[in-house]
Amino acid sequence: MLAPKSIIVFIASLIFLNSCGVSKGLEDRPDVSKFETKLPERTKISDSTYHIGENFITKNKQGLWEMYVSGNPMELGLRQGALSQELFNEQEAVFLKKIDQLVPSKGYQNILRKFLAWFNRKVYLHIDEQYKTEIYGISQYASPDYDYIAEEYPRVLYFHGAHDIGHALQDLALVGCSSFASWGKHTKDGKLLIGRNFDFYAGDDFAKNKIIAFVEPEEGHNFMSVTWGGMIGVVSGMNDQGLTVTINAGKSQFPLVAKTPVSIVTREILQYASTIEEAIGIAKNREVFVSESIFVGSAKDKKAALIEVSPNNFGVYEVPNADEQLICSNHFQSASYAEDKKNQQHIFESHSQYRYERMEELLKETPKITPEKVVDILRNREGLANDTIGYGNEKALNQMLAHHGIVFQPEDLLVWVSSNPYQMGEFVAYDLKKVFSKERREITSVSTSSLNITKDPFLETTAYKNYENYRSLRNSIEEAIAQETHLEQALLAEFIGLNQEYWEAHYLVGKYNLEKGYDRLALDAFVEAASKEITTVPDREMIKKHIKKLSRRIER
Repeated sequence: MLAPKSIIVFIASLIFLNSCGVSKGLEDRPDVSKFETKLPERTKISDSTYHIGENFITKNKQGLWEMYVSGNPMELGLRQGALSQELFNEQEAVFLKKIDQLVPSKGYQNILRKFLAWFNRKVYLHIDEQYKTEIYGISQYASPDYDYIAEEYPRVLYFHGAHDIGHALQDLALVGCSSFASWGKHTKDGKLLIGRNFDFYAGDDFAKNKIIAFVEPEEGHNFMSVTWGGMIGVVSGMNDQGLTVTINAGKSQFPLVAKTPVSIVTREILQYASTIEEAIGIAKNREVFVSESIFVGSAKDKKAALIEVSPNNFGVYEVPNADEQLICSNHFQSASYAEDKKNQQHIFESHSQYRYERMEELLKETPKITPEKVVDILRNREGLANDTIGYGNEKALNQMLAHHGIVFQPEDLLVWVSSNPYQMGEFVAYDLKKVFSKERREITSVSTSSLNITKDPFLETTAYKNYENYRSLRNSIEEAIAQETHLEQALLAEFIGLNQEYWEAHYLVGKYNLEKGYDRLALDAFVEAASKEITTVPDREMIKKHIKKLSRRIER
């Protein structure tokens, strides 16, 4: 849960003990006096295409929104806000609906609102003025319906730390990304190739309207990023110098104040760096408030590296020149974190090391990587040694929940972005040389469709349909457990049959029966769950405790 009761109580204590300094953060605004602040008028071409001069947004046939914007920071913000207003407002509504589901109590929601103001009280000191200006421009299009949380500008500013806050409060339950790079002898043409899954999950609706943003700022490099309405930060992107960035969450302590959201750090890297060394220099100058691996690929350096940042440490990890392959999941690898106990604990307890080893396996099985082979790896649903571990298992590279998958070929300025569902829809190709060409002025899709990578054949199988039914039924079962309502055993058996190899299916049935006092049925379900590939050590220990307790109770 994003904010379970124990965390809410902890938050409340922090707020009441540390209530000073909030007003400055709420009242801070960027100085926009040197910019034209008149709201631009957009022209509607169709329900899925708008433009403001040469700036536009359009929806391609794969369902991805493509947005091109240019200008100074204020123009970038206003034009993004105007072009994507409906998407922005819908995204905010979806995100806040998710918060309502996770924290249904109005009292706890009030505490959470106070927490946001308190937690973000100093964030304005850690974000460059140009990005605050751009966010201010976008905020002019925010819905007034949510002013009860905060006014438009500070609210949109807060949302740029949503990845970081969700990471901190939920401690990786929202994020479990996998990334890898190959070059030299490991790729078919010797060129650098990078693949990544962005496994940030805030509900299906949150991932529905992905925006591929192509940004031509007044200063710095042109770049693309995969984003959503209202978001100027970068989670996956590449600039016109062939520099790429993606982010992978690491193990963090609970922070007491927001600083620079990591997506703003990566935005700055994309806009102003062209080499790994320049990217490191920018990252070193920014204070973050959670732990994160910034995966950087570079056409100029012809390799990739990891910049590992946290509130109290900084490290860089590069593989030896002969290796020509870099893998990243959700733990740190540099010498700076070799003695970090939290990192060591995370490697032992989580699914990060398992996914790392699975990427190693698949890369060894694929001696000459191509963009198509990268996509195959990102879509892989099996466990180590091709073990069947159930669909949706976080130990798989394809956890069946990714916001997006992405492939970069930096030396050719090519990028492929997945379309829904997850990373299993068609991967749409973009050539940044063409996108940012001065000759391109048509208001139409900027994709290079001849290079697209086809959708996953798995989408046409019964197994996929069963998985989608499983997800739907899982929500009903979790709701029944929470509300203590009755379910027929036949329904529970059907639920297990839809995803039989996944430990979670058996665990939820065990949990339901335990709550109902059906001890024998609960024990049988937990024993079956224990025989499967369980995601984390704490999950396995929890199931063992249930088995031990129920076994004793039944024997009496």
